[in-house]
Amino acid sequence: MKTLAKLATVSTLALIIAAPVSAQSTLTGVTALNDQIDDITTEVERDQRRGEDDDRFGPNGVAQGWRGSFALTASGTSGNTDNGEVAGAGRLTYGIGDWNHLVGFAVEYGEANGTKNEEKFFGTYEASRYFTPEFYMFGIGRFQYDGLLTDNSGAILPGSETDAFLGFGPGYRVLNEPNHTWRVQAGPGARYYKDATGNSDTEVGFIVSSRYFYALTDTVSFTNDTDILGSDANTIVSNDAGVNFKVSNNLSTRVSYRTDYNTDPTAGLKSTDNTIGLSLVMGF
Repeated sequence: MKTLAKLATVSTLALIIAAPVSAQSTLTGVTALNDQIDDITTEVERDQRRGEDDDRFGPNGVAQGWRGSFALTASGTSGNTDNGEVAGAGRLTYGIGDWNHLVGFAVEYGEANGTKNEEKFFGTYEASRYFTPEFYMFGIGRFQYDGLLTDNSGAILPGSETDAFLGFGPGYRVLNEPNHTWRVQAGPGARYYKDATGNSDTEVGFIVSSRYFYALTDTVSFTNDTDILGSDANTIVSNDAGVNFKVSNNLSTRVSYRTDYNTDPTAGLKSTDNTIGLSLVMGF
């Protein structure tokens, strides 16, 4: 049995702002161009925030008090083609003393000429309790649904896939300096999945995560996020490494390399996806 090809990373902040941008083969018309500009801008800003978010790598993982954001986009065209798309995402963090709470979601839905061509949903909740500046316990729940799967040629596959996980375990901050941090966490849990053919099962699984941050200078930093989710069905490994450059208050950039590996992908899909990213943000 096959299960979801992409692992939504354990870190709430890492995945709930936006889904990867889907490149269009052609851009015709102002609406399509504006939509693509908005998608790219959102993805670049999300990538930059992840690399520069000190609180995500700091002593307690999130800032104290409430913080959050929400984004919603919708578009539609009529004429030669009747298309409609809607996407929303949000995140909420709450830090109170030794407790952290992180909640997030992302949803995408689209239709073309009356036929659904995109339907995705992701939600996650993570809580952690620090007992010392280094040691903590965490609990996590995540749910991911893809109603329309596409193969390597872009053809829509029949069926949908669901991947859910609920687990807990210990975490430890191996390094805890202002400019050099590294934390790891791992634990068992229950995993539910349903593949594109309708087969489903609930089984014992595990999750392992690593978050590394190193500020080489005041303007250059390196981050590396690694997540492993496994069970009898398959094991999914995601690694996202990036270098962040803050040239000035108005100019910053990030170079990243992401690898997603699935030991048992859905038929028609490859086991490995590699993505090289270059993000540039300039304000004036």
